[in-house]
Amino acid sequence: MSTLEYETIAVDRQGPVDRLMLNRPEALNSINTQMVTELRDYFSSLLENTDTRVVVMSGAGRAFCAGLDIKQADNMVDSAGHRPVGAGWGFQGYLAEVYILMRRCPQPIISLVQGPACGGGFAFVLASDIRIAADNVRMNAAFIRIGLSACDMGTSYFLPRLVGTSLASELMLTGRFINAQRALATGLVSEVVEPEHLAGAADSYLQEMLTTSPMGLRLTKEGLNMAIDANSLESAMAIENRNQILCSRTEDAKEGMRAFVEKRDPVYTGR
Repeated sequence: MSTLEYETIAVDRQGPVDRLMLNRPEALNSINTQMVTELRDYFSSLLENTDTRVVVMSGAGRAFCAGLDIKQADNMVDSAGHRPVGAGWGFQGYLAEVYILMRRCPQPIISLVQGPACGGGFAFVLASDIRIAADNVRMNAAFIRIGLSACDMGTSYFLPRLVGTSLASELMLTGRFINAQRALATGLVSEVVEPEHLAGAADSYLQEMLTTSPMGLRLTKEGLNMAIDANSLESAMAIENRNQILCSRTEDAKEGMRAFVEKRDPVYTGR
């Protein structure tokens, strides 16, 4: 196990699994400039990281993430006193790029969500690949409650794709909270557990993901993301065909087929 040095997030590297924790519990893990800078650094580092295969994201204390730190909203500057600029849109673009990096990184992200997950924190949940909720979770597109549009940080992209346009419209036009049981019933989360069981709730998913080949897992996330936006069956199949050809040429694919025939667990090497 190794720990990356950050202040507002904590990253424990446990072999092929990174456990990323939002670490401002005194502020309900609300988002400030330093957290954005550290999340950008971390998720950018995953693009060429072949050692980390899965990321488990959580929040310290009683909240997952309460959204933007409103108390600091008028003073969003970095450690050098500069206002960050992301894609020419100032802090707005600077934070938005975190969610793009979450989707772009080849590692699947499992979010363990408890308590409030609001605004930008809700968007962290939506940008993940698998979502597991504690039964005390309360999530909402909070932006519309503070005089802004609910279309922010990818919410208008992710939410209707996950739950459909009708429920997405309800949640985004009202800022209404969705609780754990409704989130489960609508497919927004995969599982609901008691808060004391949340920390270990990802283990079964990790065990199964880590039995797959490294390339197969990475290209499945990539292919799924591209297929969601594909404009035709043929477009989706073109990505599938490309990914299968790439995987089939690896030693891991040969090992997987041998193991299947020999009725044993495969031993993948990432080659």
